[in-house]
Amino acid sequence: MTTMNVRATRAGFLSAAALAALVALVGLGAVPAAAATAADVPPPAATPEKAASAPETLETLSRFFARDGAVARSAAQPRVEGASVPVRVLSPDFVAGKAGAPVARVEFHASKAVASDGQTASLWTVRQAGGGWQVVNIATGDDEIRYAAQGVRALPGGIVFREPQIDAWYVQKGAKVLPLDEDAVRAVGKNGTSLTAYRDRVARAYGDKLPGSAYARKGTAGGYDTPAAAHDEPLVTVASGTAGAGAALALALIATRTWRRHRPTA
Repeated sequence: MTTMNVRATRAGFLSAAALAALVALVGLGAVPAAAATAADVPPPAATPEKAASAPETLETLSRFFARDGAVARSAAQPRVEGASVPVRVLSPDFVAGKAGAPVARVEFHASKAVASDGQTASLWTVRQAGGGWQVVNIATGDDEIRYAAQGVRALPGGIVFREPQIDAWYVQKGAKVLPLDEDAVRAVGKNGTSLTAYRDRVARAYGDKLPGSAYARKGTAGGYDTPAAAHDEPLVTVASGTAGAGAALALALIATRTWRRHRPTA
């Protein structure tokens, strides 16, 4: 039986000071943790693109791209390319079979950042409860943007989404679900499947791990999270776009993709 979620995310929000301290702890901060205050958190921007290209974000990107010594911080010269894309993940309402539930829900928006040496990163932004957008995470690579573009080519007008439990990407339009990566091909075949058949599959796989289930009551948040002990890398707070992110969110930056695949549990 597989776990309902394999993303390295945790429920609940950290304070601005705690987030700034986390950045310092992973070697990306510019101020001592003791000096971190709400003033270290940039204000929300009017759009995801403006949040991604804000001076504070670009400065943090320079540190991010320089973290392994591949490029000097002063030479990283990060830039943000193109528009942001909404990132959707498999919806628990769809898994539960609720009438009219879409296959996926928007969890955040992603923008592509590029360094002078060709490194790429994905900037995750969420809408704040009081209005505006804020960057809450940076992840290596550009999966979100790349699969969004691939989905448009494979099924114009479709909705691209991710099944995080197996790190699979799909595009859905009407009654058709097509795979966009190898994990999705293994799940539904290279020619894809019907929306009904896909729901039957995820209901069998995750139906007993939804919010309110015995699985969730064991301590896995809503059936969508795993205990800290199960992870082999630092955890990152990421707000759901449907949950209403608090104003305390800031740049909690971990130099990795922010999910890990876990072994099946009994």
